[in-house]
Amino acid sequence: MEFLAGLHPKVIHFPIVCFILYTLFEIAGTVLDKKNISTAAYILLVIGVFSSVAAVLTGNQAHEVALKLFEKGINIPKDLIDEHEQYATITLWYFFFLMVLRTVLIIKKRFTKTYQYGFIILSILGCYFLYEAGDYGGKLVYKYGVGTEIIKNVK
Repeated sequence: MEFLAGLHPKVIHFPIVCFILYTLFEIAGTVLDKKNISTAAYILLVIGVFSSVAAVLTGNQAHEVALKLFEKGINIPKDLIDEHEQYATITLWYFFFLMVLRTVLIIKKRFTKTYQYGFIILSILGCYFLYEAGDYGGKLVYKYGVGTEIIKNVK
């Protein structure tokens, strides 16, 4: 499934942007007390979660391709791949949990100012997980060439 692995660098940027914008909109909607900005934050969160599923699935395929390269003798540190995968998975589940919790609070009409400030803190923490996943992923690409044409052409 190298085709899915090749989609990973194209798909991954969408949830990154959505989660960062979600956090910014969550802050703005709460501080400015604007319901429409808060609603936009929620929509960005939902889109981010669903697009991160695609990012993680394509990333799993990219992991398989990287393991095949490792078997060919190309020095790709497995621990770096594992750290990247672990933080990406944590990020997905973390924001999924936020989405479910926020959905329940909205349905029960309990998404009050106190919860909104709590979600600001939680979304910033989620951005930390996102940063870590991106940092490890960036090292794989820029330090070891994973997913680049140079590595792909190694027989």
